[in-house]
Amino acid sequence: MTAHSAERTDSGGVITRDEVAHLARLARLAVTEDELDTFAGQLDVIIGSVARVGEVAADDIPPTSHAVPLENVFRPDERRPGLDQAQALAGAPAAEDGRFRVPRILGEEQ
Repeated sequence: MTAHSAERTDSGGVITRDEVAHLARLARLAVTEDELDTFAGQLDVIIGSVARVGEVAADDIPPTSHAVPLENVFRPDERRPGLDQAQALAGAPAAEDGRFRVPRILGEEQ
C-alpha cells in the first residue's frame, strides 16, 4: 500500500492481507494466516479512524498539543546565603584536606 492509495479494496478495506504480510516481513514478525486476517481488519479500522479525523479537522482550527493551555510556573531567582566549607563538611561522615572523604571505587592506577 502506498501513502497515496486510500482507495477501498474489493473487500471494503483499505489494507489487504498481502500488505499486512509485507509489513510483517519488513518488521521481521512471524505472523500466522489467521493473524493476517485479524491484523488486516484491525489496521483497516485504524486507517479509517485516522481518515475520519482528517475529515473533521478544519483549516480555521489551530493545531494543539493540549486541550488546556500549559504555563510553566517558576519562582523568581533569589540569592540566598549558602554554607561555607566548614559548615558543609560538619555533617560529613569523613573529611580530609577540606574535602569530603569517600571510599575508593576504582583500583590503583598502574
